[in-house]
Amino acid sequence: MTESSPSSRGATPFAATAVADGGDRPAPPGAAFGGQTWREVAHLLTNLPMALAGFVYVTTWLLTGTALSVTVIGLPLLAAGMAGARLLGRWERARARVLLRVRVEEPSPLRLRARGGFFTWLWTHLRDPVGWRTALYAFMRLPWGVATFAVALVSLLVLWPVLPWIARGLTNADRAMVRGLLSPSDELERRIAELESDRGIVVDTAAADLRRIERDLHDGAQARLVAIAMDLGLAKEKLLDDPDTAARMVDEAHGEVKLALQELRDLARGIHPAILTDRGLGPALSALAARCTVPVTVTVELPTRPAPAIEGIAYFTVSELLQNISKHSKARSASLELWRSEQRLLLQVRDDGCGGARLDGGSGLAGLAERLGAVDGLFVLDSPVGGPTAVTAELPWRDRTEG
Repeated sequence: MTESSPSSRGATPFAATAVADGGDRPAPPGAAFGGQTWREVAHLLTNLPMALAGFVYVTTWLLTGTALSVTVIGLPLLAAGMAGARLLGRWERARARVLLRVRVEEPSPLRLRARGGFFTWLWTHLRDPVGWRTALYAFMRLPWGVATFAVALVSLLVLWPVLPWIARGLTNADRAMVRGLLSPSDELERRIAELESDRGIVVDTAAADLRRIERDLHDGAQARLVAIAMDLGLAKEKLLDDPDTAARMVDEAHGEVKLALQELRDLARGIHPAILTDRGLGPALSALAARCTVPVTVTVELPTRPAPAIEGIAYFTVSELLQNISKHSKARSASLELWRSEQRLLLQVRDDGCGGARLDGGSGLAGLAERLGAVDGLFVLDSPVGGPTAVTAELPWRDRTEG
């Protein structure tokens, strides 16, 4: 975050998760046999048994399943065989990581619908691209495994001086095949897996919010209204016998009604504040800042309003951050900035407090990061001990016409 200050307007925070190019490339071969050369030779010599095992499995599975496809067990057999193909691919990726130093991510697991039946399971497995690419890999590997085993063995006996270069050339072809056929299909597949995980976070968050609303209603306004009803019932009984007491009880009930109404307003504001719907993020965030115990300077630069869902997420993110400032920061002042950069909505909340905030510190920041991640957003925290603290959040910009 310290490298992407939003004050530059247009700088977008990002998570540096990419591995530097060449991070999995071994050093160039040399005349002296190093550890990598011996690992490459071991990979070439194990190509033959692994290729034989893979070819036998895939050939037996496909021929048997295809031959029996006219019966009721043929297609289920083909679908079940995909699990073995995936396992074969996992072994090959592990061998490549250990011996060739190739960093290959594991493909996303198959995702089945919670209420899907047998035919859903069958169709999902039959169209599994990971299994089919592994089958193709196994077919290609048999002639290649025989050839590389023979060349490596002859080189060990006859071509010893040039063995490092031979091993490197052959294993570079292995690396290309592993990356091309055994790596995840493309970024879309990885993104689908991430979105499915995020969907679970959204569902859990929504369920937690519903439980909170139910608890607040039950313990707050509902309990107060029940007490008011009982008090009014007693006042009604005393109305003729003791009108002064009845009047006092009605007056107390009137005060309780006001408190119940305030609780309901607070609850409604916690669900979705009316000012946000009617006037947008600028006035809504200014109202939030006015309730903070620390003076907050608000700067909002938005040419138009984003979609209601994005406005709601931004609003509750700021609300949580300002509550943390009030409770934990010991700050004397704070600032809130909100602006649009291309197709992203960015906000930053700063304070001059004691710092030391962490995502695992129990302040709710981890939950905010999960919520933002679930909608393709980012959350960046910079809070050294002693302060100051700066939190930058980024959300996708969606026009109101997009919903």
